Amino acid sequence: MNVQTSFHSVGCFLSTLIVTVAFAQDSNQKIQPLGEFELVKDGFTFTEGPAWDPAAGALYFTDIPNTTIHRLDRDDQLTAFTTDSKHANGLMVAADGRLLACQMDGQVVAYSLQEKKAKLLVNQYDGKRFNAPNDLVLDKTGGLYFTDPLFRAPTPLPQEIQAVYYLSKSGSVSRVTEGLAAPNGIGLSPDGKQLYVIPSRQAEMLVYDVVSAGKLSNGRTLCQLKQPPGKSGTGGDGMALDTEGNLYITTNLGVEIISPTGEHRGLVVFPQQPANVTFGGEDRKTMYVTARSALYRIRMPIAGLSPN
Repeated sequence: MNVQTSFHSVGCFLSTLIVTVAFAQDSNQKIQPLGEFELVKDGFTFTEGPAWDPAAGALYFTDIPNTTIHRLDRDDQLTAFTTDSKHANGLMVAADGRLLACQMDGQVVAYSLQEKKAKLLVNQYDGKRFNAPNDLVLDKTGGLYFTDPLFRAPTPLPQEIQAVYYLSKSGSVSRVTEGLAAPNGIGLSPDGKQLYVIPSRQAEMLVYDVVSAGKLSNGRTLCQLKQPPGKSGTGGDGMALDTEGNLYITTNLGVEIISPTGEHRGLVVFPQQPANVTFGGEDRKTMYVTARSALYRIRMPIAGLSPN
């Protein structure tokens, strides 16, 4: 995420506003929230990386400029998990209880939730540090795909290009795409056969066939995001999937909902531009959205896909 230095805080009165929803022309294809959105917490600098921990019923998310990972408990009590996150961005709670994190300072780590200590997973490819790892997803073999764009990266870029990498369960790392226009959000289809990549500097969202763990083919455009008035070429940021394979992509307009075949199924608009999104709650039908200085949530009709 391209982090700005300052953002306007949103007052608590926004929690009473009704979410604005726009849909695709075919009403049979629409997906809409089940009620109003709620402002959970605000007063942050730049929120990112929401990740649900089903075992604890807790949500983790980052405040990138303040190098903090926050934990929101069942009763909405907020605590700092760490204040030395190395500018962590994308997070994920693995099935084994580890908190995986893309640290924009150049590495991917795994935190012990009990000891709150980070273990380095990978910090270089071909003998060079990564640019600034941004977001990640685990496959069914225990391997890890992650994006490495330019945001917060040194210049010139250590890796020279912006790409997607794969860290196998055995610890080997490989580059699995060519240069991309700021690859950001990333996700796998429910069957694990398609990898979705969300670039931030183009309207075209990408999909690849997964031939085997860490092996991709047939990279192509899944869809084009809707554009703000008077703009073109704006891309996405974070993403999540539901159990039916629909993609929820954070964009300049809100959370855009895309079918597995690339059709537009809805747009959920929040008071601030969303950066990332995930699903939580006991039934995984609560959509959490990190949006600049705030954290929001809203009930949705389809359960989110567990990322494990």
